[in-house]
Amino acid sequence: QVQLVESGGGLVQPGGSLTLSCAVSRFEFRSRWLYWLRQAPGKGLEWISSLHTDINAKYYANSVRGRFTVSRDNARYTMTLQMDNLQPNDTAIYYCSQDREGTRKGQGTQVTVSS
Repeated sequence: QVQLVESGGGLVQPGGSLTLSCAVSRFEFRSRWLYWLRQAPGKGLEWISSLHTDINAKYYANSVRGRFTVSRDNARYTMTLQMDNLQPNDTAIYYCSQDREGTRKGQGTQVTVSS
């Protein structure tokens, strides 16, 4: 069973930045897609980014493109989401996941954007 552990959430003011990390079990950090999802209060899961562990392929939802950057460190089996120019509607629980539907995701990390 793949273990996914998110970290790095917190409270930030509008316009600020946060960096989220997702630690993945080493045996699973290869030849696969990994995803960032989020769930805002009272809303469903939203896909925001995809990244492949082996090839240079990344995708972003329109809502975050140009503000969020996904990257990976294959030596440390981690995926990172750099979030810049955060806005109040970015407030959500952020998950990394093995699938885009979120059936195999971590426990999540809370991001709150508020002044």
